[in-house]
Amino acid sequence: MSENTVLYRVESGIAHITLNRPERYNALTRQLLLDLGPAIDNAAADDAVRVISLTGSGRGFCAGQDLSERDPRKLDGPLDLAAIQRELYHPVIRTLNETPKPVAACVNGIAVGAGAGLALAADIVLAAESASLAFSFARIGLAADAGVGRALINALGMPRAKAILMLGETLTADEAQRCGLIWRTVADGDLGREYQTLLNKLAATPRASLAGFKSALASAHLTLPDYLEIEADAQGRAGRNPDYAEGVLAFLEKRKPDFS
Repeated sequence: MSENTVLYRVESGIAHITLNRPERYNALTRQLLLDLGPAIDNAAADDAVRVISLTGSGRGFCAGQDLSERDPRKLDGPLDLAAIQRELYHPVIRTLNETPKPVAACVNGIAVGAGAGLALAADIVLAAESASLAFSFARIGLAADAGVGRALINALGMPRAKAILMLGETLTADEAQRCGLIWRTVADGDLGREYQTLLNKLAATPRASLAGFKSALASAHLTLPDYLEIEADAQGRAGRNPDYAEGVLAFLEKRKPDFS
């Protein structure tokens, strides 16, 4: 990774991916995104990885785009932001959504703009009570990016999503939890321990179950017959996995299952 803008390690089946520009609250640069994409791709492709973890170093998760890279005084003209989205952001958001592996995010401080989008691309978001998610695109004359609009609509509904984006609102972690945008918040001092417990629990859960949940829930917008077919396919794959037989046997024998 260039200048260690992204840290990557695999331990006990968990791929720990950490944004590493703490002096800038992990603000996104072109280089960081060029490093982040392969890290996420590696985690998704590595069979030894059961869980993908996203965190930010220092006191924040991600402050969004580093605007010092986009100083109009240093540019010849407007940037092609659509091309930048398609090249750097879209592959990351798609992979996080499409990988059958569970993705968890630990929001330890601010998550702004595309940084909020990156966090919300995770399947499970745990946040410190002092954290916040800011949707400040309108304040600098931008539309939403990094999948933020879709995440807000899915969690909050159209009226609230529109208001939050149009007004450039910031949600505290507690507000985000209460409205269903993230899973839960914990006291700042407990965040590391609670997050590791979450990762360990996911890593110990049968892969086929987790993959089945992701594929089925991602298809919830389809018609009921189409959704039921996808759900049935996912259940069929899980039923053919040895972990299912082990889970049933462990239940009948009143012991803890030993999943493979």
